[in-house]
Amino acid sequence: MKKNLAEFIGTFWLVLGGCGSAMLAAGFPELGIGFTGVSLAFGLTVLTIVYSLGHVSGAHLNPAVSIGLWIGGRFSTKELFPYVISQILGGIAGAGVLYIIVTGNGSAIGDFAANGYGEHSPGKYNLTAALVTEVVMTFMFLIVILGATDGRSPAGFAGIAIGLALTLIHLISIPVTNTSVNPARSISQAVFVGGWAIEQLWLFIVAPVIGAALAGIVYKIFKSE
Repeated sequence: MKKNLAEFIGTFWLVLGGCGSAMLAAGFPELGIGFTGVSLAFGLTVLTIVYSLGHVSGAHLNPAVSIGLWIGGRFSTKELFPYVISQILGGIAGAGVLYIIVTGNGSAIGDFAANGYGEHSPGKYNLTAALVTEVVMTFMFLIVILGATDGRSPAGFAGIAIGLALTLIHLISIPVTNTSVNPARSISQAVFVGGWAIEQLWLFIVAPVIGAALAGIVYKIFKSE
């Protein structure tokens, strides 16, 4: 229960902090936050949770991360499903709080920082570009996570590497898909947007899982050295 609660709180914070920066601060040009600020916000949510709750649950905060760690032989089968459920529920809770805040001045939620492709991509990128982006970005994210948390890596620096990796991933891919690499983050926003966001949600579940699974397989090559 402690681990599941930590995953719930951590994913709640990731959605509230990351998507919140996109929906709130990024809406005021005078603050100068833009894509860079949103990217940094997502990285900071992970960084802060890794060092505050990582000792409890490992701070996965992402079903794709849990699946990648499981395939890489770093996570137990019996904990996988409870982690995924806790992450999804935490993400939805974070989006729920964000919904209350965003609509507090009478504003509509708009796209609510949901992930999309085609007409719903910030840069109007097509399905193929979105699919490749999400698979590759998640693959690299898991490679960083698996490597940085390996017992042979320098101790105490994993959170920094992981947080900066997520920041870089957002800097690259926000224009393409609004950046998912995390099914829980995508589900949480799509639930409130409905319509097109639900219709396109499959990609932001399937692609991160594929990328994470590939990383888990590749990591075993390094692990066997």
